[in-house]
Amino acid sequence: MQTPELLSDPVFHDEEAARLYLQEVRWPDGVVCPRCGSLDGIRPLGGESMGPGWFYCEACKDKFTVRMGSIFERSHIPLHKWLLAFRLMASSKKGCSAHQLHRTLGITYKSAWFLAHRIREARVPTDPPTLGGEGKTIEMDETYLGHAGSHEPDAWVFINGRGWVRRHNDEKMRVLTLVERGGGSRSIHVDRLNSANVFDFLHLNADRDSALNTDQATAFIRPGRAFKSHETVNHSAEEYARRGRDGSKVTTNTVEGFFGIFKRGMKGTYQHCGEKHLQRYLTEFDFRYSYRIALGIDDAKRTEIAIKGAEGKRLTYRRTGSAA
Repeated sequence: MQTPELLSDPVFHDEEAARLYLQEVRWPDGVVCPRCGSLDGIRPLGGESMGPGWFYCEACKDKFTVRMGSIFERSHIPLHKWLLAFRLMASSKKGCSAHQLHRTLGITYKSAWFLAHRIREARVPTDPPTLGGEGKTIEMDETYLGHAGSHEPDAWVFINGRGWVRRHNDEKMRVLTLVERGGGSRSIHVDRLNSANVFDFLHLNADRDSALNTDQATAFIRPGRAFKSHETVNHSAEEYARRGRDGSKVTTNTVEGFFGIFKRGMKGTYQHCGEKHLQRYLTEFDFRYSYRIALGIDDAKRTEIAIKGAEGKRLTYRRTGSAA
C-alpha cells in the first residue's frame, strides 16, 4: 500500500480509489467482518443493484462494507471527500474550520461540522502511553480559553443564544496541559484547578520517574512531590527560565508554546467553541502536536494514522453549540 502524499492523488478525488485505499488501511491482513470479527468465510458480493465494496460473512450471515463499524457508517458523504477532510485536518497546524471544509469539499456546512467532529473522535487515543520517563522532563501548566490572554482580567467571548458577552477569568474554560520536552502533549478541560484534579491527570498521563517543571500555582505543589524532582519558575517575578538544582533547565516555555498554537487555532480558525466540545478540540491539537514533534511524522503518514483511529468509533449527537 502506498500512502498518498499529494492532494492530487486519486484517493482524494475518485471514489473507487478511496474505497480500495481505506480497505487496505483498515484490513491490511485481509477483510475482517466488523460485526463478528471473523476472518474466514468472507466473500465479496457483486451486482449492479448493490454497487462495489460489499462483502458477506458466512459466520454471522450478514453483509457489510468498509464503512461499517467506524465513523464512516451511515454517512452519505463520499469516501474520497472523507479522506480529503482527514488530510486537510491532519496537515493544518492550527486546524481547518467547518466553513473551510464546506467550501473545499462542496458539502453543506452542517455536514462539514459533523464530519469534522467525527474526525476529531477518530483521534481519541485508545491506550495512550504515559509521557516522560527516566531522564526525561515534562512540563505542566494551565490556561484559560477566551479572546483575551490568560493574564488579562476579562475577555469578550461568544455564547450561543447570548452573542458576545464579557467573561472574567474565573468564568472562562480552563485547560490543563502536560508536555514532554521534545515529545508529545496531553490536554484536558477541567472545571476547577485544584490538587485533586491535577493528581488524577498526572496519575493517568505521566511517568513518576520524570522531572516535572511547572509554575508556582498551589495546585501543582502536592502532586509534584510524587515525581523524581519538581522545580518551578516564578512568572509573577518575570522568571521564565533558570538552572535547576542538578544544573538542568527549568522552564515551562515548551507547554507555553503548545498553548500558543492552540489559542491561535481556536481564535483564528475556529473563533469560538462550546464548552461541551472543548475536549475534542484539545484532542485534535494534541494529536497534531504529538505526531509532529515526538515522532517527526509528515502530513501523509499522520493522515493515515488518523484514519486507522476511525475503527470502532461513532458519533450520533445532533449539532448544538457548534464552532466554526
